[in-house]
Amino acid sequence: MKIVKVTYTVNADFSDKNQQNVKEFVKDIEALNNPAIRYISYLGSDGKTFTHIATFDNDEAQKEFLELPSFKSFQQQRNGSGLEAPENLEMITIVAASYKIFG
Repeated sequence: MKIVKVTYTVNADFSDKNQQNVKEFVKDIEALNNPAIRYISYLGSDGKTFTHIATFDNDEAQKEFLELPSFKSFQQQRNGSGLEAPENLEMITIVAASYKIFG
């Protein structure tokens, strides 16, 4: 299992567009119907800091996700928007969970 946490801050005027882009690629993740991919995105109380947590059961699932055209477009638009705080990517590990991540 691989868990990736990404945090970054966009300019306030790009936050709505970023939210829209995130929702687009999440729809595409749902359409994949791949139970080896779990994804969630959060917006901080400042209205412009995003945290994404992607959980992959295997490397193939991560590759399938990273190849989504909508995800690539999201990244390109986000990176081109002039981030206030750059992307911080961390590999994290589950210590405990109140629910089963993968069946």
